[in-house]
Amino acid sequence: MSSPEAHVRPERSPARAGSGPVVAITGAASGVGHALAVRLSESDQVRKVVAIDERRGDVPGATWQVLDVRDPAIAEKLRGASVVVHLALDLDLESDPKARSAFNVRGTQTVLTAAAAAGVHRVVLCTSAMVYGAQADNDVPLAEDAPLRATSEASFVDDLLEIERLGRRAPRAHPGLNVTILRPAVLVGDTDTALTRYFESPRLLVVAGSRPCWQFCHVDDLVSALEFAVLEKVDGEIAVGCDGWLEQEEVEELSGIRRMELPAAVAFGAASRLHRLGLTPSPAGDLAYTMHPWVVSGSKLYEAGWRPRWSNEEVLAELLAEVEGRNSVAGRRLGRKDATTLGAAGATVALVGAAAVVRRARKRRGL
Repeated sequence: MSSPEAHVRPERSPARAGSGPVVAITGAASGVGHALAVRLSESDQVRKVVAIDERRGDVPGATWQVLDVRDPAIAEKLRGASVVVHLALDLDLESDPKARSAFNVRGTQTVLTAAAAAGVHRVVLCTSAMVYGAQADNDVPLAEDAPLRATSEASFVDDLLEIERLGRRAPRAHPGLNVTILRPAVLVGDTDTALTRYFESPRLLVVAGSRPCWQFCHVDDLVSALEFAVLEKVDGEIAVGCDGWLEQEEVEELSGIRRMELPAAVAFGAASRLHRLGLTPSPAGDLAYTMHPWVVSGSKLYEAGWRPRWSNEEVLAELLAEVEGRNSVAGRRLGRKDATTLGAAGATVALVGAAAVVRRARKRRGL
């Protein structure tokens, strides 16, 4: 279910303003990059959009540059741009972790260096509110200047922390270069992450003694926040999310999915073994983000006049519609036959599924 205003855009004027920025967007062929490129191409406040990706996408009105963001030749493609939005990241759960990290870190390094060499004055990066870390003693909500306490035990977090470190260092290495970083909450809208797969399970795993708080961010709202950064209405480190948050009980009531509560030792032990055997893409550290709060305030955007068009309830409904028909246990996608078998297991579905997967793997390996 979408907000009534979620997809409404103002009519585009016949001619663009000549004084707006020239914006280069990496990763413009798909996902958030594509959505932003389309939005800015339709904006009278942007003079020109340069779309950069390894393949050409469908963005009417954009100027395309097809290349790998790790190629130093990108510096020449960025000449004349006043803002670069770097969204060419590999966040695929199924990617090889080493190759994924190499692409994400090297790509960000190259884009920041190339932007400085090309005379770009602003680079916008996008990471995640996960960098704050999911901790039992986190404030609810977290201020944007709260310390980053994430560890390397969750999916992609190492990459995101390194991208932020590169972003903080860049202005010191390249005076005159401004770096703005956006940190969305659980991102929803044709996305596939360990946290969206949580809602593909027949039961919602709850670790005993935890206090989950759920805050979402729809891709539409992230795109509008990125536009604010492009137009220099905000800068620095910016958190993006829906107003407020949902308690676990509210999520269960709205979703109609019942919980399965496990002791922490059992939940983390099963998740660690499955990941170590290569049977699930999600490391055990991802569980922390379903246990402890990492809700953000988003005060900088609010002070600049930005408001989300989606509520947490609406985004959750959208997510549930997207994952309908999919089945996952511990982040591992299951076929229809497996899902039917596990569905009959009732309250012990996740644990039984994990044990069955481990037994099959050991049998195949002769253990």
